[in-house]
Amino acid sequence: MNYDKNKAHYVVATGIVIKEGKFLIVKRADWEKNSPGKWTVPGGKLEVLDYILKQTDTKDGKQWYNIIETLVKREIKEEAGIEINNIGYVTSLAFVRTDGIPTLVISLYADYSSGEIKLCSALSEFAWVSLEEAKKYDLIEGIYHELEILDNFLRTGKHMAWEKP
Repeated sequence: MNYDKNKAHYVVATGIVIKEGKFLIVKRADWEKNSPGKWTVPGGKLEVLDYILKQTDTKDGKQWYNIIETLVKREIKEEAGIEINNIGYVTSLAFVRTDGIPTLVISLYADYSSGEIKLCSALSEFAWVSLEEAKKYDLIEGIYHELEILDNFLRTGKHMAWEKP
């Protein structure tokens, strides 16, 4: 694996949106550099501008809360045109991108709140799917497992630990 041990991680947050018991998945445009034409869930990279210009949340003026949740709300609005609420944690994972940049992904879930789906230009299709229906789509590696973790949590109230298949 080729990576630069001195590079900082990208921090990415994704959001699995739930509406009437189904999950929102979106298809990346065929021209996208990373995973073209594959199905995924909305999300994006954390940037310093996501918080640095905002008022801080602590007395010392150096800390911000709920940055990842705010990022997911913004990304889902930008990518799918809808509003969400009731955000919760699914899982996290790390990988090294093909360009050698280590990446940490924090997977969250949220309830659909309002709006009609209006995809950004980087996405070509969307679907609301059950866990079983998701098997029929060419999902980015790991997305199905995240849907499984969430589905299990919604059914049992317990987080499922990741295990090697």
